[in-house]
Parts: sequence; structure tokens; C-alpha cells
Amino acid sequence: VQLVESGGGLVQPGGSLKLSCAASGFTFSSHGMRWYRQAPGKERELVAVITNDGGSTMYSDSVKGRFTISRDNAKNTVYLQMNSLKPEDTAVYYCNTIKYIRDTPYNYWGQGTQVTVSS
Repeated sequence: VQLVESGGGLVQPGGSLKLSCAASGFTFSSHGMRWYRQAPGKERELVAVITNDGGSTMYSDSVKGRFTISRDNAKNTVYLQMNSLKPEDTAVYYCNTIKYIRDTPYNYWGQGTQVTVSS
């Protein structure tokens, strides 16, 4: 399993960024996907979830109404569109999936992409 995030960077407050996570090594269309983030000195936080077919999504209260998770199963890619960014959104963003092997769940993570919101 390989997850590779991209799209992070420096953006001013109120700006937008779109993160991508390219997946390989597993049947992407059969797995839900998640975006997490981790700010310095803080625990990793679940930001958004999308089901395997994209039919259902869930967001943390801190990003609801500003972030949108989506996926393209033909491209094995999950996205996170981030609008109205705030300084408190500054963090390393990770995509994640859980794969079950013989009924044991395994978490897989990408390397992360840095998002910095600052003027």
C-alpha cells in the first residue's frame, strides 16, 4: 500500500488549497479514505472521511462548511479542497486508509504534506 500526498504550501488567511492523495497497492474503490492533520505539539486529528464509493462524507466540526473531501476511483486519488483557510488550519495533512488482513485492521499513512496559513 502506498499513499502519496501533494498540494500543500503556504497560503494567506482566507485562501484555498486542494490536496491530493494518490493511492496504489490496493483496491482503492473498495476502501474508505480519510484525511487527518497534525499541528506542532498537538495530537493527530481526523478531518474528513469518505466512503469507498464517495456516496457519504463526514467532517470534523472545525472544518465543516469550509473543506470538501472527494475521490476519483478511476484515478485512485482522494482530494481535500480547503477554502476559507485560517491560521489554525496550519498542520501536516495525511491521508489514511484501513486495510483488513485476516480480520486484523492495518492503518496506512502517507508521508504528509505541509499546509501553512499565514500572512
